[in-house]
Amino acid sequence: MHALFEYLPLIIFFVIYKFGDLYWATGSLIVTSALQILYYLYKKQPVPKRNWIFFGLIAVFGGLTIFLQNDAFIKWKVTIINAIFACALLISNHVFNKNLIKEMMSENLPLPDFVWSRLNLAWATFFLICAVLNIYIAYNYSQETWVNFKVFGLMGLTLVFAVLSVFSLYKYLPQDEQPSTSNKDNN
Repeated sequence: MHALFEYLPLIIFFVIYKFGDLYWATGSLIVTSALQILYYLYKKQPVPKRNWIFFGLIAVFGGLTIFLQNDAFIKWKVTIINAIFACALLISNHVFNKNLIKEMMSENLPLPDFVWSRLNLAWATFFLICAVLNIYIAYNYSQETWVNFKVFGLMGLTLVFAVLSVFSLYKYLPQDEQPSTSNKDNN
């Protein structure tokens, strides 16, 4: 249910785009993102930082898209968010010696530090590739193709990369010891 709540603005964006246009869809994205933040505040829960970042970027770039009637701004938002994620992973790791991936997941996954470093770099690279891919698709394909890529392509790529990441970590996870079975004769 939480995943649906997180993707609700994107889902509404897609539906409004299909029945309206990009500008109405962008307006719905701004409104639903603001409503998400208001929901957290109403429930007296801390608003996740990523929601503030998303809302800030959506409000600025979406607002410019609507006000100037230029879809370039909303297209750049996706690239900027992915670039911010990549930079955050790289800078926090190399400047502040803080591996964000490890901090988010280490409680559940006891892995060696070199594996966390590789995973951090892999995700940073993935986000940079998504940033570049978004701009490439935005300027070389139709608006509808870009919207479909934004909603389904990036989500699908992220899911596939997450699954591949888990499979690549499997060999580093501690194996549960199986009780040894011995063939003792009970004569």
